[in-house]
Amino acid sequence: MNFHIVEFEAAYGKSGQIPRSDMPEIVFSGKSNVGKSSLINKLLYRKSIARVSATPGKTATINFFRLSDVRFADLPGYGYAKVSMSEKKRWGELVEGYFAQDRNISLIVQICDIRHSPTKDDFGMIDFLYNTGYNFIIALTKLDKLKSSQRQARIDALTQELYSYEGIRLYPCSSQTGEGIDEIRAAIEQSIADEEE
Repeated sequence: MNFHIVEFEAAYGKSGQIPRSDMPEIVFSGKSNVGKSSLINKLLYRKSIARVSATPGKTATINFFRLSDVRFADLPGYGYAKVSMSEKKRWGELVEGYFAQDRNISLIVQICDIRHSPTKDDFGMIDFLYNTGYNFIIALTKLDKLKSSQRQARIDALTQELYSYEGIRLYPCSSQTGEGIDEIRAAIEQSIADEEE
């Protein structure tokens, strides 16, 4: 799989606008300001194909990026308090509508900040993914913000907090240093390979 060849395809603000799924999709989900765009950029060897916003909650669309044989779907970030109720409702319709469609989802990369416990919204999303049987991993971003002595303690704490989700897969990573990025690329490639078997 070639992560270098990619183009921005389209952005959709309503689920009814999204074309049918015609190739495997890798979905990126996480709260606002968790480093989702930075992670996508790093995975794709780009600096700004996914726009990094200075304003949390700014991305209000599902953005699609086309690779040669797979599509990345970047969901809008959730959990930003200053977004209006109507905007939250529209966000909910968009994301729920996306998942309600018959889509060829190979893997969902659920993104959490390694420095903090998962939020209520994080747990809500993880619950949904786990209980509906989606193939997903949890990318733990901002690894570079921790001292080496703090890292294992945070991973252990998160493993404990997520203990009820049997077989959950955690991927500590940094979009700044590139640590853990190859492992996430490998998980994406494996999910595609598993579908093809």
